Amino acid sequence: MSRALVPVVPLPGFPTATTLSLEAVEGAIGLYSLVSAQAPELRFFVLDAAIHLADYNPVFTNEQMALVGDPAPGDNSVLVIVNTTDNHATVNLFAPLLVNAGTGYCAQVILEGQEWPLRHLLPH
Repeated sequence: MSRALVPVVPLPGFPTATTLSLEAVEGAIGLYSLVSAQAPELRFFVLDAAIHLADYNPVFTNEQMALVGDPAPGDNSVLVIVNTTDNHATVNLFAPLLVNAGTGYCAQVILEGQEWPLRHLLPH
């Protein structure tokens, strides 16, 4: 599966990307590779929070929702960026990628005033 995403503001790590491709990682449900034709040397891995983080319930501001085109309730998805260091995988819960599932518009947003960690350890 591959899905086109359009960052509405430059993404850290992909500052020149005007389009992104969200590609399913074979054999890993809810894990995706995020790549851009404008920066082919870069690749991020992201997790679908709804599948892997049942207790993760970030609250988005009206401004953040407006950034991605005010998706209808239930028509947005949340992806979290995966980091791997020292043989441990963590995800950034403080700055998720908010996606309008209907249009593909996306933005990495900061969840100010919420207690989500930058590096949440994933179980093995």
